[in-house]
Amino acid sequence: MNTDITILDYIVFIAFLVGIVLFGSSFYFRNKKKQSTGQFTVAGGNLPSWVVGMSIFATFVSSISFLGYPGEAFTNNWNPFVFSLSIPIATWLAAKLFVPLYRSMNSASAYHYLEVRFGYWARAYVAVCYLLTQLARMGSILFLLALPLNFMLGWSVPVLILVTGISVLIFSALGGISAVIWTDAIQGILLILGAIVCAILLTVSIPGGFSGLIEVGSQYDKFSMGSLSSSLREPTFWVLLVYGLFINLQNYGIDQNYIQRYMTARDDRSAKRSTLFGGLLYIPVSLLFVYIGTALFVYYKTNGGLPDGISGDQVFPYYIVKALPTGVSGLLIASILAAGMSTVSTSLNSSSTVILTDFYKRIRKREIGEKEGMKILYLSSIVLGILGMIIALLMMRVDGVLTTWWKLASIFSGGMLGLFLLGFVSKTVKNPAAVAGVVAGLLVIAWMSLSPYLFTEGALVKYKCNLHGNLTIVLGTMTIFLVGFLVTLALQAYSKKSKKAH
Repeated sequence: MNTDITILDYIVFIAFLVGIVLFGSSFYFRNKKKQSTGQFTVAGGNLPSWVVGMSIFATFVSSISFLGYPGEAFTNNWNPFVFSLSIPIATWLAAKLFVPLYRSMNSASAYHYLEVRFGYWARAYVAVCYLLTQLARMGSILFLLALPLNFMLGWSVPVLILVTGISVLIFSALGGISAVIWTDAIQGILLILGAIVCAILLTVSIPGGFSGLIEVGSQYDKFSMGSLSSSLREPTFWVLLVYGLFINLQNYGIDQNYIQRYMTARDDRSAKRSTLFGGLLYIPVSLLFVYIGTALFVYYKTNGGLPDGISGDQVFPYYIVKALPTGVSGLLIASILAAGMSTVSTSLNSSSTVILTDFYKRIRKREIGEKEGMKILYLSSIVLGILGMIIALLMMRVDGVLTTWWKLASIFSGGMLGLFLLGFVSKTVKNPAAVAGVVAGLLVIAWMSLSPYLFTEGALVKYKCNLHGNLTIVLGTMTIFLVGFLVTLALQAYSKKSKKAH
C-alpha cells in the first residue's frame, strides 16, 4: 500500500479533469449552428431516458454525499441514510403527478406554474429562494471538492476551489444542458465504480473482513439510524425521515434542477422512467456511502488510529491519499471530483435558466432575440459561478459541512414547497390566501432560524426555538399550506355571509 500519491494517480486524476472539460465544451461546437436558448436549457427535448436518469442521480449525489455521508457515519452512525428512505415516495409522486404537469405546460421554468396559479409575485418569490439554495449548495460542494485535492496536490484550498470552480464553469457555460447531462451520466457511472472499489478494499483490509466490520461496528453502535424518541430537538430517526420527505418532495416537485431534466426527455414515458431510475438509484448508493464511513471507523480503530487534526469530513480524503493502492487513489479522487462537478454544473445551468425565464424575460416584457437570450445565459453562468466560489471560500470556516448544508437548505427553501402544494392540492385557494400563507411561513422560518442566535439571554430566552434545524422546512411548508387553506375557508365563509346579508 502506498502512503503517497504517485505519478499514475496524477495521470488518472488530471486525465479525467481535462477529459470532462473538453468533452463538455465540445457540445458548444456540435450545437454551434443550432445554438439557442431552447437548446441551452432543455436540449431540444430529445435526450435518451437512461442519460436523463443518470443525470438526475448525479445531480442528487454530490461531494456533499460522497464525503459528508462517510464523515457523518464515521463520527456518529447511519442516521444520514434515513434521509434516503423517503425517496421512493417522492419519486413515485413525481412520476405520477409532477412530470405530466410540467411537461403539459411546456416551459423551461419550474415556476411558471406558480405564476399561472397566483401571479408573478409567487413565481419570483420561489425563484429567489431557489437561487439562494443553489448558491449555498455550490459553495458547500466546491469546498468539499477541495479537501481531497488539498491532500493530493498540497495546493491551498482557496486555489483548488478556484481551479475546480472555473473548470466546471467553462464546460457548463459553453455546452449548455446537453453538456451538463451527458457529463453527468459519465460522472455518475465513475462515482459509483469508485465507491464500490473503495468499499471492497476497505472491507478486505479489516481484520476478519466483513464479519469483523460488523462485529466492531456493532460494539460502538455504528449501525444505528438514530434515536426513535419523540424529541424534536435532536436529529432522531423521525426528524430526519420527515425532513427527507419534505426535501425530496421539494426536489422532485419544484426544484428547477429536476424539472428542467423532465423537459429534456423525448416524451412523457421517458421522463417518468428517468425520474424513477435516477431517484431510486440513490438509495443503494447512499447506503454504500454510510457503509464506507463505518468501515473507515473500524479500519482506523483496528489499525492504530488517525493522526491529530484528522476527523469528520477529512477522514475519507485522508484514507484515499494515504492508504489506497497506486492508481486507485487517482480513481477515487476523480470519483469525488465527478460527484461535485456534476452537481455544480447542474446548479449553474438551472440557475442561469431561472434568471433568464423567471426574471429577465418577465421584466423586459417583450420578445427577446436568441442572441440576447444567450448573452444573458452566459453572463448569468459566469456571475453565479463566481458567487459560488466566494461562498466556498467562506465555507472553510465551517465544521461539519453536511449538517450546515442541510440547515441552509431548510432556511433558503423558504417553505416554497408549501406554496406549490397550496396551489396544486386546492384549486379554490386564491391570491390573498396564498400571500397570507407565505407571510406566516416566512415568520415561522425567521423565528426558527434566527431566535437561537438572537434570543440567548434575558426575558427573550423563553421565546427561543429549541426545535432541530432540519424541521425549518417542515414547519415552514406546513404553515404556508395550512394558513393559506384556512384563510381561503374564512374568505369563502365571509363571502357567503355577505351574499346572504344582501
